[in-house]
Amino acid sequence: MTAVYIDADACPVKAEAERVATRHKVRMFVVSNGGLRPSPNPLVETVIVPEGPDVADMWIAERATKGDVVVTGDIPLASKCIEAGARVLRHNGEAFTQANIGQQLAMRDLMADLRAADPFRQGGGKGFTKADRSRFLDALERELRAAKAGR
Repeated sequence: MTAVYIDADACPVKAEAERVATRHKVRMFVVSNGGLRPSPNPLVETVIVPEGPDVADMWIAERATKGDVVVTGDIPLASKCIEAGARVLRHNGEAFTQANIGQQLAMRDLMADLRAADPFRQGGGKGFTKADRSRFLDALERELRAAKAGR
């Protein structure tokens, strides 16, 4: 049975994901280290994992499988979920796929090396926009339909 897993720490689209999951009558797991207000929605389960590096990621990776949709910005988690057969989306609607996850992992490693070599190089990047939110909603709708259809 299809489920949606949200890597909820710093996830800007929890409410949007809940709306789409509810419309599809799909169970949703919101996983974090704490600090989240539980949803009254009976389809949404808030999972609080112990403190520690990647504990929420491990919880999701152990459960996500074919037919599920995972929402995360964490590339190693995305890789594990793809390997397990799940569909994976970034918060801005971009899909992690079997075809692009290798390149995503390599780019992540390259950027980590560049940051380590230059202490003045800081992260940052683009801010989250209304267009990103809209793209996410469209992508989640598509991915849930495909997951439920077994594609």
